[in-house]
Amino acid sequence: MSAWLALVVIAISFYIMAKIVDDYFIKSLDIISKWMKLTPSVAGATLMAMGTSAPELSTALIALFKENSNPGIGLGTVVGSAIFQILVVIGFAALVKTSYLNWKPVIRDGFFYAITIVLLILFVRDGTVTFFESAMLLIGYFVYLVVLFAWTRYMSEEEKNEPDPIELVEEGMEKDRKKHKGKKLLSYLTYPIDIIINLLPDPEKKEKWTIPIFVISLGVIGYFSYWLVVAAEALAGAVGIPSVIIALTILAGGSSIPELIGSVVVSRQGRGDMAISNAIGSNVFDILVSLGLPLFIYSAIHGPIGNIDESNISSSIFLLFATLVAVLALLASQKFKAGRNFGIVLIASYIIYVVAAYTGWI
Repeated sequence: MSAWLALVVIAISFYIMAKIVDDYFIKSLDIISKWMKLTPSVAGATLMAMGTSAPELSTALIALFKENSNPGIGLGTVVGSAIFQILVVIGFAALVKTSYLNWKPVIRDGFFYAITIVLLILFVRDGTVTFFESAMLLIGYFVYLVVLFAWTRYMSEEEKNEPDPIELVEEGMEKDRKKHKGKKLLSYLTYPIDIIINLLPDPEKKEKWTIPIFVISLGVIGYFSYWLVVAAEALAGAVGIPSVIIALTILAGGSSIPELIGSVVVSRQGRGDMAISNAIGSNVFDILVSLGLPLFIYSAIHGPIGNIDESNISSSIFLLFATLVAVLALLASQKFKAGRNFGIVLIASYIIYVVAAYTGWI
């Protein structure tokens, strides 16, 4: 794939995913959340997190059937993606719109994420993951879901009084339509794509299509996430970007593009709590399920999983834990205001992390 073709594929993939997320995925998710009476933060940490992480889980499960596969190798990728989501996804969500967060959901999700990281440290410290340990990861996610749904039942009055998600989506869409009204050139370029995408029924107008649209959205997001990574790798190779930079940016961030787009969309609509919960909840899902389920299946068939480079992985996991603590501390110091400066600090921190890894500092 040439550099120019790669650029075209990247642009088309981004546009299609953004439109699908904006017009279909978030709308169907909101309707399902309304049916289940979920608060925005719980919806972000569960349905949205599971949905945006579905491509990673499917990729991990498919990889199990490859010859000489070892799911333990995926640990490094999961950790790299987790750091990307904490710094870049939350950073961009804060950049697009300042949010005054409810501290309770943030601490709730941060606390469970910290427990998830501790479990991972304990399980990989000897370089082997057993069947029991992988089962504990899956049980951990079940416990997380129980707590989240209990939270919905006994939610605080602050979350009960939050604006209805559907109304927020409509308000956000209307603002965006006015803001981008003058960009006729882009609309002309994307017109053929829009015609095809708009063939899908609007879940707000035809609620019976909500579940099918939700599933179709996940499939489209997963498909174009794959091509986005393929094109980005081709572009990086064509212009001579070092492999370390590719691993820390394209490979780590490529699988997190659905989370990035989803969090930016809901943040722009004024739902900062949902954006943050999606980023953290996706990381919890990635470690406990996207990693835990392949480990569970593999260890059940082949026995304990070895060949894990515990020294490098452990240091990366400790770095991930430190990143989480730093982000939560920074939020607390800002009285849980996630604004432009907060976003800039997080994104700059990720750039420093990439530079440090490239130069061998970490």
